[in-house]
Amino acid sequence: MSYDGWRPYVPVARRRANTAGEMKKLHNKGMDIEPIEIRGRKIAHTFWGAAWCKHLERFSDFSNRLPRGRTYVRNGSVCHLAIKKGKVEAIVSGSELYNVAIRIAPLAPDKWKNIRSQCAGRIGSLLELLQGHLSDHVMGIVTEPEKGLFPKPGDIKLHCDCPDWAVMCKHVAAVLYGVGARLDEKPELLFVLRKVDHLELISADLDMRVATAGRGKRRRLANQDLSNVFGIDIEDTTPPEKRGETAPRKTARRSNEQKSSKKNTAGRSGKPKVRNAKAAPGKRAFTPTGAAVARLRKQFAMTRPQFAGLLNVSSQTVANWETKRGKLKLQKRTLTALTRAWSRK
Repeated sequence: MSYDGWRPYVPVARRRANTAGEMKKLHNKGMDIEPIEIRGRKIAHTFWGAAWCKHLERFSDFSNRLPRGRTYVRNGSVCHLAIKKGKVEAIVSGSELYNVAIRIAPLAPDKWKNIRSQCAGRIGSLLELLQGHLSDHVMGIVTEPEKGLFPKPGDIKLHCDCPDWAVMCKHVAAVLYGVGARLDEKPELLFVLRKVDHLELISADLDMRVATAGRGKRRRLANQDLSNVFGIDIEDTTPPEKRGETAPRKTARRSNEQKSSKKNTAGRSGKPKVRNAKAAPGKRAFTPTGAAVARLRKQFAMTRPQFAGLLNVSSQTVANWETKRGKLKLQKRTLTALTRAWSRK
């Protein structure tokens, strides 16, 4: 401590070195740390990250205290920040390590329903949503201070174990800005934080139609949805029903079509052949290997969770594909989607 009771000034370079040392200690203890790294002067660069920071600064409760955390987050003092359902857990390096916990209330069901209904049919793809390539109308809906996705001060509970008496100390303020920086990388975490499913915004306009549709129509709508989201064509194998056709005749016709299909696709072994979509002229045909899946995902600039959501598989499944050697054994629907995407990339 200095003679006047204030702690002595610590240069930025030394602060960063101290933080790096603390992070190394945490890593050596076996902790999976997720630090916040700011590049340049701007804390957030994308639509979602910048919108989060701007939203919090809009409220007088926060506007006077948030600036205290800007220097801390820019200096890399947020050693760890994890966003989970309804909460943010973080560790901030100050004169020592401090634990920060922020609780966020779930988005009220009526608010989420209202957002979904207003966005129905206005968001063309998952990529468009996560990258923030939205119309002014949709952006206005999701960022609206009272009825949008972002929490109000009353929805946020703050805690830090530092000795500062203020509810929002500089460590908490740094973490709040850190959330904006994290949303730059993974915007889907905003929906996790508010305990809602972002995929429902994509499928919102399908809900009413699917609810009244028959089984065949449900499948066609699902295929159309995947086509729009992924930017590829998924072949619909469900035959259209003729108006006025009775149930027995439908069953007989489907049976005949199945027999005919087996004859056309059966080889010498009697097993049906799976036909992949043809590659475009001059382009190498798609071979389902882990490296090919990884290249395709990166070509679309998608994270594993985003890519998995489009193919209706888990993120771990995509990870397993990408790390596996040799040819992958995929379901026909998945193979068709990947092959067609490959031909159009």
